[in-house]
Amino acid sequence: MNYQEIKSNEEIRTYIRQADLSLEALGYTEHSFAHVTVVAEKAGYILETLGYPARTVELAKIAGYLHDIGNLVNRVEHSQSGGIMAFRLLDHLHFPAEEIGMIVSAIGNHDEGTGVPVSPLAAALILADKSDVRRNRVRNQEIASFDIHDRVNYSVTQSDLKIDETQTYIILSLSIDTNYGSVMDYFEIFLQRMIMCRKAAEKLGLHFKLVINGQQLI
Repeated sequence: MNYQEIKSNEEIRTYIRQADLSLEALGYTEHSFAHVTVVAEKAGYILETLGYPARTVELAKIAGYLHDIGNLVNRVEHSQSGGIMAFRLLDHLHFPAEEIGMIVSAIGNHDEGTGVPVSPLAAALILADKSDVRRNRVRNQEIASFDIHDRVNYSVTQSDLKIDETQTYIILSLSIDTNYGSVMDYFEIFLQRMIMCRKAAEKLGLHFKLVINGQQLI
């Protein structure tokens, strides 16, 4: 079974949809199909660019698509509950044990606090997930009532994650509208994520760079 078949699986789509509804009720940014698709495609891009086998690239996309289903259970430790849910789903779909193990391990290690880039798959998922900061993830339309997470996400007018031609650096380039959020705001809520990205890049033999409004900060 491939990534496109996972994307079209209605059972999985239901869990993703319901998980996002739970986060919406808690006031979190969008974690539905737009986010998981961006993460899936970015994770696949990273491993494909670095020359990993096509099936490994496919597994990275599947991990990216499934990575946030644990929010259906609870936001707290959602990576671990998501890994357990993914195990159940993939086992039911008759994935080989080795592939299930790779995907579940990546999902279980994607979140800051407990996550570690234990494999190339996990590293690609971390980088793809933590780089998805953008204005259209903000649900709150009342700018006056933005909290810091709303301000930071809304301030990002452009986001791009690329591996350089020499395959030495993976670069997250952000354009921030400082009318809504500052660079310091970004670091206040995302510093731990950027440290995680640096470690994930190292797992892939890369150096992580963060560039905001044309200035390299990491």
